[in-house]
Amino acid sequence: MLDTLYIHDGALNTKEIYNTWENNARGQNCGALSVFTGIVRGENNITHLSFDIYMPLLQSWFDIWQQKAKNKQAIIYMAHSRGDVEIGKSSYMCGLISKNRKSVLELYSDFIEDFKANAPIWKYDIINGSRIYALSRSKEIKGARLI
Repeated sequence: MLDTLYIHDGALNTKEIYNTWENNARGQNCGALSVFTGIVRGENNITHLSFDIYMPLLQSWFDIWQQKAKNKQAIIYMAHSRGDVEIGKSSYMCGLISKNRKSVLELYSDFIEDFKANAPIWKYDIINGSRIYALSRSKEIKGARLI
């Protein structure tokens, strides 16, 4: 059984993760499971994406969202890759479960958009074997400063 926040080295096994989350929904007598999966696209000579994660900040950010979900009688599951992920493989999944669809749908888009804007995960492009920070596709994390 996976934790609600699951970090995996390399590409995600999406089928295994989905099955686990679906079984969790069934086991908790929930009627709604909504899953979003991010797949690495081949653009701009990229062969892979690579990810760094700062777990204490990610856990804090995720805990805030888990409380928001709990307030709506829902649970959020999230899986993300650490390290390199090839084109065509998945690096991100989120799943929301609840007794009914309303709670899930109310949280779904806001969670994913806030993840893209504020989760402390840094993305790099792998081009010709070099790891290049994806600055043009990055957003500043609220409250973050360079030291």
